[in-house]
Amino acid sequence: MPTALLWLRNDLRLHDHAPLGDAIEAAGPSGRLLAVYCLDPRHVAETPWGFRKTEGYRAAFVLEALHDLRGRMRALGGDLVVRQGRPEDVLPNLARQTEAASVHLHAEPMQEEADTEAAVRAALPDLDWQVVWGHTLVEPDDLPFAIEDVPDVFTTFRKAVEKAPEADRYRAPRPAPEALPARPDGVDPGEIPTSVAALGVEPREADTRLGFVIRGGETAGLERLQAYLWERDRLKVYKETRNGMLDPDDSSRLSPWLSHGCLSPRRVQAEVVRYEAERTKNQSTYWLTFELLWRDFFRLYGARHGDRLFWPSGPADVAGMPDRLDEGLFAAWREGRTGLPLVDASMRELAATGFMSNRGRQNAASFWAKHLRQPWWVGAAWYEALLVDYDVTSNWGNWAYAAGVGSDPRDRYFDVELQAKKYDEDAAFIGHWLPALADLPPKKAREPYRMSEAEQDRHGVRVGEDYPAPVIDYDRVTDALRSGSRPGRH
Repeated sequence: MPTALLWLRNDLRLHDHAPLGDAIEAAGPSGRLLAVYCLDPRHVAETPWGFRKTEGYRAAFVLEALHDLRGRMRALGGDLVVRQGRPEDVLPNLARQTEAASVHLHAEPMQEEADTEAAVRAALPDLDWQVVWGHTLVEPDDLPFAIEDVPDVFTTFRKAVEKAPEADRYRAPRPAPEALPARPDGVDPGEIPTSVAALGVEPREADTRLGFVIRGGETAGLERLQAYLWERDRLKVYKETRNGMLDPDDSSRLSPWLSHGCLSPRRVQAEVVRYEAERTKNQSTYWLTFELLWRDFFRLYGARHGDRLFWPSGPADVAGMPDRLDEGLFAAWREGRTGLPLVDASMRELAATGFMSNRGRQNAASFWAKHLRQPWWVGAAWYEALLVDYDVTSNWGNWAYAAGVGSDPRDRYFDVELQAKKYDEDAAFIGHWLPALADLPPKKAREPYRMSEAEQDRHGVRVGEDYPAPVIDYDRVTDALRSGSRPGRH
């Protein structure tokens, strides 16, 4: 009676899951499926800056996703085994206990995960290891170049992908299995904690001002996909609304489920194709696939550059990056007290919910790296800790880009005043997260520090008292960036 070991990591779903399909085949009609997820204590370890690598929002999402996956597996006759511990300690013992013959898993592109995999392999050298690529829309074997030749510029990457005929460009998602082999006899499925406190993480309850409940698991991910595309019919305007910062339906908000593998990008793209056939096909429907290609690009870019993605000099090997952390500026930035409302509103949203719009992320990251000239990797680590939709290559790749050390490393910066005018013209987002500015006229709310003493008295908002004064001379720093930038600002 063969046993196949399925090692789950960032792939907490049943649909479009190649390792799961391979494990079912390896187990055969009379075998057993040992599906295991390890709550690795290293994932919640303290960083050098005093916060945990994974804070409460994402940790809670993972636990919810595990509960959901266990329920879905049990409904099909299988089960999910969960253990708290390092995979290199947990998996060899389970494999020996069940006399597993094979190990099945999705490949991960970065060194930390590769090192863990190598440690488990070293303990189980005689098993049949089947590791397959996943998590992307495009398979590496379908690309016109090897991973080591992935372009440094997204547009070059995208155009190469899109040279293939549209009908043949992306593989169809695998269906979810109709039944699963049982869990091996004598294996305790283990307890899934109901609170992140069991992991040593402080629980965080998301602020309801987000207007959107982010619940972990494949069930919730599929529900969001159904709601956004079909029930609310928002895909047809996605390109026009995607930079919105307040309405939950301005963007797809599928990222939490994509990042944890509760949704497959190929499942999303297949729904886009169906939507185009049944409702409408336009630039907006294309643009969601375009954004999925951005995720692919950063994953492949990370696979090419490895740990250089985390170096201060980045993949572009740019010397002289600021490396002295100002603790006061760091506290002001992460708590939303910089005196720049668009940045502060975005950072307060992140701290209160574990989520931030893509537009907010870009502005807050650029402000940290360019205007404040602080170590970009510390900002990236803060995003990693709080974001419920953290994805290693997307997060660190975007941060390296913002700092000018990553893909397309031109010396760009975001002018947060112009960005606020363009993307929050009525200051609704700013007022939503910064109550002290909510009653100001939009221009005053976007730039309260430009009010005269008389205007501050008239509107009842004192800069430096009711709302922080800017931590820098914004005009002077922006002028300096402008004079040194190529080709210019955003």
